[in-house]
Amino acid sequence: MPSQLVCRPERDLPVGVLTISGTLDRNTGDALGAAVRRSLSVLPTQLLLDVERLHVADPLALTTLGTVVCQTAEFPAVPIVVCGAGQATRDALASAPDCLGLRMADDCATAVAEAEAQPAQNAIRVRLRPVPEACRQVRNLVDQACAGWQRPDAAATAALVATELVANVVRHAHTTMRFTLGLRDGRIIMAVRDGSLLMPRTLDPAVTDAGGRGLRLVRDLTDAWGVLPVSDGKVVWTQLV
Repeated sequence: MPSQLVCRPERDLPVGVLTISGTLDRNTGDALGAAVRRSLSVLPTQLLLDVERLHVADPLALTTLGTVVCQTAEFPAVPIVVCGAGQATRDALASAPDCLGLRMADDCATAVAEAEAQPAQNAIRVRLRPVPEACRQVRNLVDQACAGWQRPDAAATAALVATELVANVVRHAHTTMRFTLGLRDGRIIMAVRDGSLLMPRTLDPAVTDAGGRGLRLVRDLTDAWGVLPVSDGKVVWTQLV
């Protein structure tokens, strides 16, 4: 009989909670990775994985979880906390080298309370339609945020990068987007989530070409950037120091 794994998001923001139940093995590992990426894509302050009802049938399947942790160490830099793990699950996690970055908590209720007690992080989230006007809106938003965060030094570059991220959705994805702007540990983080499964590509246009330079500009102006794929789209993210 095929194994079953159920991943249910209990909450997204400001602290994400993902309840995982069923059997984790080589057949269900990919589903776990997709669910964790989806929860991370909204940029919570922390992501708590409630595994009280999870049975690890194959410790090798934890490689998927470890891969997700490694992929998201740079972005969205959201701490992942495993809650309610039984001794067997704890032992399996402890023996998986890829999962060394995971933190443990006895229960999720306590972990949520502790996370919410921490100082609020600077974060702005807006939904935008895929129209040219969205570029102007996001430029104004970035200018105002950088002024409020005492980062006028980064305003011009951040506004230009934000414009390119949004313009890419307008030109190619044609879906409603969610733009997130945050300040974490001195880094300005920007991310755009859209509903298109088409992955962006960095082009090398000729001098006479009218377009195709957007992602090259993003790459050249930021300290780090990348793409986080999710089941219903993607998140293109950047970091400025």
